[in-house]
Amino acid sequence: MKRKTIVNEIGYEGIGLHKGQQIKIKLKPYDGGNIVFKRMDMEDGKNEIILDISNTFDLTRGTNLQNEHGAQIYTIEHFLSSLYACGITDLMVEIDGNELPIGDGSAKVFLEIFEKTQIKELDKEIDPLVIEKPIFLRKDDKAIIALPNDDYRITYAIKFEHTYLKSQLSDFVVTYDTYRKEIGSARTFGFDFEVEYLKKNNLALGGSLENAIVIKNDGVLNPEGLRYEDEFVRHKMLDIIGDLKILNRPIIGHIIAIKAGHALDIEFAKMLNCLSIK
Repeated sequence: MKRKTIVNEIGYEGIGLHKGQQIKIKLKPYDGGNIVFKRMDMEDGKNEIILDISNTFDLTRGTNLQNEHGAQIYTIEHFLSSLYACGITDLMVEIDGNELPIGDGSAKVFLEIFEKTQIKELDKEIDPLVIEKPIFLRKDDKAIIALPNDDYRITYAIKFEHTYLKSQLSDFVVTYDTYRKEIGSARTFGFDFEVEYLKKNNLALGGSLENAIVIKNDGVLNPEGLRYEDEFVRHKMLDIIGDLKILNRPIIGHIIAIKAGHALDIEFAKMLNCLSIK
């Protein structure tokens, strides 16, 4: 498999979910062998954050990276998910804040950006991460399993003790076409009773019905309703695709996730990374 980057530089501006600030990003072709986030609002030489599992931190409500100089970048999982779907392994991301724009709460805006700029193969090759034997991680009632398979397949189950959202199960083979049609447009979600707590703790300051699904006792607050009947579990699939992109390698195997979240996803990615190091 060939490494890939974008053809032309392209920009985008949007609100950040947690700080509520307008964020500008500029995506540039790159052949340096990784995804690099460059904080343009910080001092040169200390402002580049490389996509590496050792740089992850604070995984409570998103996937975040930092470097040894203290530069940080938050809420990268939707962006990474779109990168995986597009096969992009090399990219320079110039950004003037500390979190990625949230878009509409899915990966849709990033897919549209990459369609505009197009993608090209580089001369360098990349080895896929092939699941050769069963791997299992469990924490309380959360679990992730990886099994050998001929392609990249994800089965995901969620369960909540809620009057409206109880349990959902979804299963897809992850290809670009399937991702674009079935997964990439699934939006992030939260419960109405969480909103006040988040705002008080300076979280989700940029959140609105335009970039998240808000669940109430008997449905959702969003006037347009859901994009898919099982949009909640599809978004969880979007998240785990992005979280495992932290390894920046194509995956060949069957991932089965049960109530997993960012912290468990990254811990599982560390297990996969250890297996792949020869």
